[in-house]
Amino acid sequence: MSYPESAPARRPAAVLSAATVLLVMAVAALAYAVVDLVVLGGTVDAFRSAARDTSASSEQIDDVVTLLRASAVLSAVVAALSAPLLAGLALGLLAGRNGVRVATWVVSGLGLLGGCCSVAVVVGERAAPLQLGSGEQALAELLGLIGDAYPSWWIPLNAGLSVAQGLGYLVVATLLALPAASSWFGRHRSTPTAPPHFMPAPHQPPSAPPAPPYPPR
Repeated sequence: MSYPESAPARRPAAVLSAATVLLVMAVAALAYAVVDLVVLGGTVDAFRSAARDTSASSEQIDDVVTLLRASAVLSAVVAALSAPLLAGLALGLLAGRNGVRVATWVVSGLGLLGGCCSVAVVVGERAAPLQLGSGEQALAELLGLIGDAYPSWWIPLNAGLSVAQGLGYLVVATLLALPAASSWFGRHRSTPTAPPHFMPAPHQPPSAPPAPPYPPR
């Protein structure tokens, strides 16, 4: 007599949606890294052209250019490294790994914090530009040219991506906390493993009764 096997539980829509959001964010991170490096060359050229009309020396201009390049490369590296991380978290969620779910919450919290900080920096630079002393007037002029050296769409794009990043992490964390997702991950965590099968011992004839300790009289 055969018994029907129980059908595997389907992934809830909340888990699929969370994994999809993470994959979209991974692709966006790679695209941002590429665009960041492509825009860098034109930004440096525009900055050097505008810096010639200031009172800054060539050494000061080179220092700011070095800072500009280092900032762009660092942003591109962080974005490129975050892409495989987000993709790995998405695949782990689809596999039903509860540890990956916890790790996704941690990454989402850090990503949300980073997105809020990025937006605050952009807004702060626009609302209250950096003020330097009278002896550093040339450096102040150079720093004021950095924003204008970028394409007109670059800074709004960064601000929009920071907001979208924060919202994406918030959506992912919320979806993974829904009851359907919790139940599905709990089932994967508590699924019992099948007991090992042992080969039956071969049949052995009954052993003979033990001999008496002394011969009968």
